[in-house]
Amino acid sequence: MRFASVIHEGRRMAVAVQDDRAIPLRGVTELGRQTPGSLLADPPLDEAAALALSEVRHRPVVPAPGKVICVGLNYAAHAEEARREVPAYPVLFTKFASSLTGPYDEVACPPESRAVDYEGELAVVIGERARRVGPERAIECVAGCTVANDVTMRDFQNRTHQWLQGKAWDRCTPVGPELVTLDEVGDPGRLTLRTSVNGQTVQEASTELMLFSIAALVSVISEFATLEPGDLILTGTPSGVGFRREPPLLLGPGDRVAVEVERVGRIENLFVEEPGPAG
Repeated sequence: MRFASVIHEGRRMAVAVQDDRAIPLRGVTELGRQTPGSLLADPPLDEAAALALSEVRHRPVVPAPGKVICVGLNYAAHAEEARREVPAYPVLFTKFASSLTGPYDEVACPPESRAVDYEGELAVVIGERARRVGPERAIECVAGCTVANDVTMRDFQNRTHQWLQGKAWDRCTPVGPELVTLDEVGDPGRLTLRTSVNGQTVQEASTELMLFSIAALVSVISEFATLEPGDLILTGTPSGVGFRREPPLLLGPGDRVAVEVERVGRIENLFVEEPGPAG
């Protein structure tokens, strides 16, 4: 099944997406801690309140995750283009819930950065509490998959050996449009990911090229942190990022970036100038 967090006439709700309909889940305002995998397996659908999907606005698929954990250098070709060694252990960093934005929202280019870059990624949503879970069981803790663009301010990222300041800008990480359960996705380790900028394909790779599988990532992260329903893991970007292209392909107002993952979905965001402070 497919689920989303949406707004309709000011009302926030979690919905199941079936064809062109958005069917509210009774008593649930958004995907996250309220929607563990066990609930999504038998969702409390309010069929009588179904809406046309065109009538709702998508929010970040999980608007308020407790944790947003991201993986760097999870494709060998990307590690090579970044001029870094291929890691033997996952490179992990975090974002905040305030970093997220909707799958079709405008993304403001911060005036402080001159190096805004795209990173198309497959993301997973945790569905069950996981602590020190082995890789053989880890996939059971995943509720489903979604799509993300790990927008990065490269000039800020490279100011120190830590990446936080380049990765966690407010409302600059689109995630969505839907949480797609694994029974519909199939094998998340065999999906094609594509990123385009203004209609030109700039990234294309299979998730089978990931150095660390989803199960491995969930297992490693759960060694040191308890994963809870609604937590997000962004699994890393393949090669083709703008900063390392010749010449560099950096984003500015007017650019439109789309990320699509086979059988999961597509996000598309217009980059705009961030308005100045009110006078």
